[in-house]
Amino acid sequence: MADVRVLVAEDHDVVREGIRLVLETEPDIRVVAEARDVPNAVAGTMRAQPDVVVMDVRLANGSGIEATREIHSRAPNSRVLMLTSYADDEALFASIMAGASGYMLKTATPMELIHAVRRVAQGESPLAPAVTQRVLARVRQSPLFARDEKLARLTPREDEVLKLLATGKTNAQIAREIHISEKTVKNHVSTVLGKLEVARRTEAAAYFAMHSNPFG
Repeated sequence: MADVRVLVAEDHDVVREGIRLVLETEPDIRVVAEARDVPNAVAGTMRAQPDVVVMDVRLANGSGIEATREIHSRAPNSRVLMLTSYADDEALFASIMAGASGYMLKTATPMELIHAVRRVAQGESPLAPAVTQRVLARVRQSPLFARDEKLARLTPREDEVLKLLATGKTNAQIAREIHISEKTVKNHVSTVLGKLEVARRTEAAAYFAMHSNPFG
């Protein structure tokens, strides 16, 4: 397997250096660029074309969410893993809708961060356990779909798949839970993404969490 090439975008020099040192303890991960603000994060990504951008939510002179949106638009092959100090709902959902592939807290252990970087590079969407619990809480508070135009397009089975997807379950886990094949789950997920007009599983989960509360 090829090395995972990483850009680290973090405005605090000590933290950025620490992230680089943690990642480079692994033989298959290389930090190919660093940035401390939005312009350099975007320019560095365009220049280095990393597999993964580890992005602080707050950068010098701007927002990591803004940088993520720009990177998602201009360098879609570079996936963004957001890193933040706080499990903030607004930042979480804004990051996901901007195109972030994963969301981790700075309280993560070195191995959790390394594992998250590898998962993002493989096309997965890791969420910190505390963040997953917040998404779950939103889902549990929303037993019925709101009268949202896009959610109303879903069939009952697609509703079921979306709810499980929003809790962070993989296709294999969803298949086992609702007793259908993994290929069928994959087809349902593709249909759900199309009906919600989003490109990623994380975006679908965020859309569900933001729009499914009938009283919100």
